[in-house]
Amino acid sequence: MPLYKSISVNAQTIVKIWKIEESYDDLIAPLDLKRNSLERVLGMKSELHQRGFLSVRHLLREFGYTDQDLFYDNNGKPHLKDGKHISITHSFIFSGVIVSEKEVGIDIEKQREKIAIIAKKFVDYEFNYLDTEADDYVRKLTVVWGIKESLYKLFATSGMLFREHFLVIPFTFEDSETVCWIDYNNRKYRYNSYYTEFEGFTCAYVLEE
Repeated sequence: MPLYKSISVNAQTIVKIWKIEESYDDLIAPLDLKRNSLERVLGMKSELHQRGFLSVRHLLREFGYTDQDLFYDNNGKPHLKDGKHISITHSFIFSGVIVSEKEVGIDIEKQREKIAIIAKKFVDYEFNYLDTEADDYVRKLTVVWGIKESLYKLFATSGMLFREHFLVIPFTFEDSETVCWIDYNNRKYRYNSYYTEFEGFTCAYVLEE
């Protein structure tokens, strides 16, 4: 399908989301992939992952880029040759890309009940305001996870732990934004975070102030 959603966060930052409905053949046909990208996609055992990978390249085209403009550093963080910042995500039938003049991170997650089972692995401070009995508990946990995953992608530093080093300030679904922090190696970093929901999925993204 064409582009599913485009969000202008501010004058320097845009999010684009793709709903993956095309076949593998339809996705790969119009793309000009670098050799290592082609090797990566051919080496994937899951067609779902292949289609997710390829849909991200279609999102790059929506931004005016190609696969040739994208490269990864030693930590696996993506970069653009023109110096703009980029972050990438895909989950089941959705993929997303955020491009900005500032450091960014993005994550899409399917809202699933099982996140409550692992909550203690990535939630600490947030239990002060999360209501485990509330109807929206799973949705809010998914936002917290998405924001922390986005922070992890933005910072791209080994040794960081979601529970110990990332903090999400209380939020509501009406506001669709909050503040988050990284507390690591005796330094604190403050970021703006945003979140949106669609078709049982949550997309969260963070950026420098």
